[in-house]
Amino acid sequence: MASASTGSRVSCGRDLNCVPEVADTLAAVAKLGFDFLCMPLFHSRFRREFELEPAKSRSGAQTRSDLLLCGRDWNTLIVGKLSPWIYADSEIETERRNSEAALAQELNFSAYLGLPVFMIPLKGPHNSNLARLLLNHIHTGHHTSNFWIHVPLMAPEDMREDLIENEANTCIDDTSVDEKTWSWWHSFRTLCDYNKRICLAIEVGADMPSDAVIDKWLGEPIKAAILPTSIFLTNKKGFPVLSKAHQRIIFSLFKLEAQFIFTGTSRHTEKDFRSYLQYLEYLNQNRPAPNAYELFAKGYEDYLQSPLQPLMDNLESQTYEVFEKDPIKYSQYQQAVYKCLLDRVPEEQKDTNVQVLMVLGAGRGPLVNASLRAARQADRKLRVYAVEKNPNAVITLENWRFEEWGDQVTVVSCDMRDWAAPEKADIIVSELLGSFGDNELSPECLDGAQHFLKDDGVSIPCSYTSFLAPLSSSKLYNEVRGCRERDKDPECHFETPYVVRLHNFHQLADPKPCFTFTHPTTDMNNNRYQCLRFSVGCNSVLHGFAGYFETTLYKDVTLSIKPDTHSPGMFSWFPILFPLKQPIAVSRDDDVTVRFWRCNNGKKVWYEWAVTEPSCSAIHNPAGRSYTIGL
Repeated sequence: MASASTGSRVSCGRDLNCVPEVADTLAAVAKLGFDFLCMPLFHSRFRREFELEPAKSRSGAQTRSDLLLCGRDWNTLIVGKLSPWIYADSEIETERRNSEAALAQELNFSAYLGLPVFMIPLKGPHNSNLARLLLNHIHTGHHTSNFWIHVPLMAPEDMREDLIENEANTCIDDTSVDEKTWSWWHSFRTLCDYNKRICLAIEVGADMPSDAVIDKWLGEPIKAAILPTSIFLTNKKGFPVLSKAHQRIIFSLFKLEAQFIFTGTSRHTEKDFRSYLQYLEYLNQNRPAPNAYELFAKGYEDYLQSPLQPLMDNLESQTYEVFEKDPIKYSQYQQAVYKCLLDRVPEEQKDTNVQVLMVLGAGRGPLVNASLRAARQADRKLRVYAVEKNPNAVITLENWRFEEWGDQVTVVSCDMRDWAAPEKADIIVSELLGSFGDNELSPECLDGAQHFLKDDGVSIPCSYTSFLAPLSSSKLYNEVRGCRERDKDPECHFETPYVVRLHNFHQLADPKPCFTFTHPTTDMNNNRYQCLRFSVGCNSVLHGFAGYFETTLYKDVTLSIKPDTHSPGMFSWFPILFPLKQPIAVSRDDDVTVRFWRCNNGKKVWYEWAVTEPSCSAIHNPAGRSYTIGL
């Protein structure tokens, strides 16, 4: 599998329509550097007859023996292909019946051989019977094969036929043409109920759909990309290369760890077929290097995690350790405290004015250290209270005080909402934000502590806003479906938000602001209701909403996980996902309207959400029945 961070090579296969000798062909493609071979299991011109005599009773083997390869080679090196004449959705009954029988025969033989993957092409919009037969096969056998559904990015009848070799291809912008084959795929996977074993093999043709449609494809469960040799151009030295538009999609496919399949004859005859592979490997080695965030998130892509509940649960040492490694967050906090100290203490008072700073939720002390560094940087005097409710982390704080901080810091083992402070604070500093801003109950905590902030005191952060964006991702939909727990309501997992490094998804519109909280505040009611409307602009399917946040620490010092303003290199927060129980089809003219509530009953806080356009969903998580955050 391709991965820049590990430097591993791209996995490539060779697609052939005619394989006279299996073992010899397999050895030949392996010698060229291919990892696997895509081949028909039955001769592509051998139309078996299952209805009429005498052909129905033809004697002899209908395809070659499995003994031509050892079991391990069948299991790891061969991808089977469906015979091209099979059309299970034909309106001609005899053709349909024959196709059904031949399809069953080929699926069963593929399972008998133990092939890892069997590839099935979609050639048009009508594939209901094919979907039914494939699902029947999956549900009745004990095999473990996966199925790659071969779909072209553009339908063959919509491809330009006036291509001149080496002419740069242009993107087509007719959206109905652009999205035609995606709708074939979407109908098929919906009929198959998003079965996890049914994945996508896209064929990248010479003509490309618009960037928006390509982005939509990249939110699908793509396992392979089929590259015809005809899409390659020739450079000055006679080697095959791809246009910039094609390179962009290849780079995106590298990120999804897709495998690549080369089909067609060599069109650069003076060069070895290896030159196609070498070019792809060259692109892999020269892809953009992953940034700090991508390196940190490696292995967590689309992995669902329950949001932390630091108020109800005491965090473990390793959890603190992960967050303390963030190179950006604490330098921004230090900058915020530094600017605040300079604003509050004029130069002439720097030796006499001692600012009282309280760190609320001090953890293992990173904010205390950031504040002390800021005081040294600003040359201002500081008296610090480190308030922490986790008795285990207090041990770490007491050791810091004994070994390094001294009397400048007072460690308080107490919930900030119950603490009777000995004096009022000039500055309170906290890091109580979750992936959705307020989902770790920062508003309730800071409201409870506001009574020991001076009237002119400052809270760092002083405000934060959550954001929502609609998204499509069958991968995430399936991940949520797989979270079902035996002793809970069968739909409980769809009424729970998840922290997740979004990867194989398509964001349908830009994020919009949802809930905003400011501190200090005179309004202590933290219940909220927001109605957001998004213009989608393409045919798609809505699976849920991605949540982000932005916070202003002090004046112009900010932190953000919203994609367009994301603090570079900061990895303390992944986005949050609010799923939907049922996928909702969206057409390009539709608006998506979502309603979000933040509710509080004095003991717990929870979110409720519902889509009201283009169609109504159920209200998710009513009365916090599936998910709450304990106060």
